Amino acid sequence: MMLMTIPTTASSFSLTHRLRPNPRLPVFTRHFNTVKTIATTKPTTRRRRWAVSPSPSSSENQTVVTEPTTTASAADDESQPVSYTTSSEVVRNFYEGINRHDLAAVEKLIAHNCVYEDLIFPQPFVGREAAILAFFQKFIDSISTDLQFAIDDISNEDTTAVGVTWHLEWKGKPFPFSKGCSFYRLDVVNGKRQIIYGRDSVEPAIKPGETALVAIRGVTWLLQQFPQLADQLQRF
Repeated sequence: MMLMTIPTTASSFSLTHRLRPNPRLPVFTRHFNTVKTIATTKPTTRRRRWAVSPSPSSSENQTVVTEPTTTASAADDESQPVSYTTSSEVVRNFYEGINRHDLAAVEKLIAHNCVYEDLIFPQPFVGREAAILAFFQKFIDSISTDLQFAIDDISNEDTTAVGVTWHLEWKGKPFPFSKGCSFYRLDVVNGKRQIIYGRDSVEPAIKPGETALVAIRGVTWLLQQFPQLADQLQRF
């Protein structure tokens, strides 16, 4: 805001008196002094003043203006992207929950319609409440917390699929015939990354060795001779 210093009555009288011609001087002298006085008169200054709040020391000739402040509205704030737990972290938490025998924690990591296959069982477990949690309950009831899953390696790059190799340990020592590998597929369900499919393949206690190759060769020969048997094998 522009501020102008208003001259007082005394200063106005002094200026008028100085500009009044002196009748005692000659005409040309009076005109010369008048021009000189006008030329040497100090011009009035104009100043701009800003303040954050009214100043109590301001004079009557000054007007203090408070500059308005702007505040950002809620609509101007950009929404933050939602971040989810990584797939590998979900799988790690899954094994930690099993080791603690904490089914409440495990339940949160499994989708409602999850399908879980353990290849030592003839049929997959379908549904979290209907089959999977019941199977895990039987599993932890049959072992103590001294028997723990230990992860050997786990994939971290994929956001929807995780591969794990693991083994069992009894009080920190390797448990016999306990090596295994698992595969998990995950998806975001209701804002949470959960397991929607899992498969376990466990080291067999009885290892047939080359006998397994003989069995595979025999089954292959039967399928070549009787192709219709392939439909029968799909039931197993």
